[in-house]
Amino acid sequence: MSGPLTVPAIVALVALLVVRQMKPQKVASGSRRWWVVPAVLTFVALREPGLVDAGHRVASVGLLTAGVLLGIATGAAWAWTTRIWTDDSGAIWARGTKATGAVWAGGMVLRLGLMGIGLLIGVHQGAAGAMLTVAAMLLARSAVVLHRAGRGVPSYGVVAGG
Repeated sequence: MSGPLTVPAIVALVALLVVRQMKPQKVASGSRRWWVVPAVLTFVALREPGLVDAGHRVASVGLLTAGVLLGIATGAAWAWTTRIWTDDSGAIWARGTKATGAVWAGGMVLRLGLMGIGLLIGVHQGAAGAMLTVAAMLLARSAVVLHRAGRGVPSYGVVAGG
C-alpha cells in the first residue's frame, strides 16, 4: 500500500468501525473468522518497508511495542464496554455504549501521544505501526466479546436449570 493512500485507508477503516460499533450487531459465536481482518492487517503491516526506523531501532521497537500493547488494551476495554444481550430467539447481540466512545477517544489520544513522543525523539513511525495497533485492537476486541458472549449465555436459548 502506498504511503499517500495508507493514512486515508486507516482513517476510513477506523471511521467505519466507530460507526458500526454503535449499531446492534449479531455476534457469530460459532464463527472462526474473527481473526481474519487482524491477520490481514498484520500481514500487510509486516510487508511494509520501514516498520522499524533503522536509525533508532531500540526506540522504534519500543514505540511499536507500546503501540501494540495500547491496541490490545483499547480493544479489551472496547469489548468490556460493549453491551451484550440475547434476544428471544437466542441470538447474541452486541452494541457499543457511550463508554465505548470514551474508550475510543482515550485510545486515540494515547496513540497520538506515542506519535508525539516519536516525533520528539526523531523516530520515524510509518503507517505499518498504526496497522499493527489496529490489528491488535480488533483481535483483542473480538476475543473478549466472543468470550463474554459465550460465558453465561445458555444453550438452546433457555436458562440453565429452568
